[in-house]
Amino acid sequence: MRTENHTAASPDQAPADRAQADQPPADHEVSRGPLDAARLGRGAVRPSGLWRAVEVVGRTGSTNADLLERALRGEQEGVVLAAEEQSAGRGRRGRSWVAPPRSALTFSLLVRPAAVPLARRGWLPLLTGVAVASAVTAATGLETSLKWPNDVLAGKAKLAGILAEAAGDAIVVGVGLNVSAGPAELPPPGPGALPATSLRVAGAPAADREPLLLAILAGFERRYQAWQQAAGDPERSGLRAEYTGLSGTIGRRVRAELPGGQLLSGLAVGVDPDGRLLVRSSPGAEVPVAAGDIVHLR
Repeated sequence: MRTENHTAASPDQAPADRAQADQPPADHEVSRGPLDAARLGRGAVRPSGLWRAVEVVGRTGSTNADLLERALRGEQEGVVLAAEEQSAGRGRRGRSWVAPPRSALTFSLLVRPAAVPLARRGWLPLLTGVAVASAVTAATGLETSLKWPNDVLAGKAKLAGILAEAAGDAIVVGVGLNVSAGPAELPPPGPGALPATSLRVAGAPAADREPLLLAILAGFERRYQAWQQAAGDPERSGLRAEYTGLSGTIGRRVRAELPGGQLLSGLAVGVDPDGRLLVRSSPGAEVPVAAGDIVHLR
C-alpha cells in the first residue's frame, strides 16, 4: 500500500490552489486501499493475547451495533470489526459520525472485563483514548491530546471519537479516526463542537491505516490486560498516570453541559478512581462529572 503526505492548504495560497488542496488525492483508490483482514489477523492475533479475530466489512450501518448484537448472542471477547464505510455511525449522545469510504479507521472492539467492578468500567473509553492517541503519536510523530472523556485531539481539532456501549457484561468500544480526509471532506462543526481534522490535514507524514490499526490494537491489548489484572484500579495499572499525561482537559477551566440542561463551570483538576472528571467549581468543592459535554474555556 502506498502512502502520500497531504497537508492542508496555507492561507496565502491562490484560490485555485486551495480548491485543489481541498480535493481527495487524485489516486485516492490507491492511497485509500482496502484493509486486509488476513494480514491484520496475522499481526494482531496471538495465542496468549486478547484478540481472537479481526474482521473487515466493506459497508455496514454501525460496527458498534453489529458487535452489540453479537455480544447479546454470546460472542466472546476479543473480536475486532472494522468497516471501510459506515452508513449509520454513531457518536456520543446520539450524534451521527460519517466519513468518505476508506478515509478513516472505523472499528469496534468487543470485550468482557469480568475482573473489573462495574463502577470502574467507566475507564474503558479513557483507556481506549490513551491507546489511540499514543499509537497515532508513535506512528506519525503528530502530537495528540485527550479531551475528557473520549475525544482525541490534534491541536484544537478533533481527530478521533470513541463510543463505549454495554450489552450485559460485555462492552463494545467503537473508534472513528480520520486518516486521509481532506478539508472539504470533513464535516462542519456543530454548535459548540470542536472542528474536525484528519491525519492528512494535520500534516502527519505517514497515514497507512493497517499499521496504525495494529498499533492501536497492540496498545489497547497491553493496557486492557494490565487494567484487568489490577481489577480496574487505574493507579495500580498505570492507567491514570498515562491518561493524566495526555489530558488536554485537566488543568483548564471548563464548562460541563450536564444531562438535563444543567451547567457547571470551574477548573478541571483530575479524574477520580471511577473515571469521572473532577471540576472545582469553588474553593474546596470538587464535583465529579460522569456524563455530559465538556467545553474548554479560554
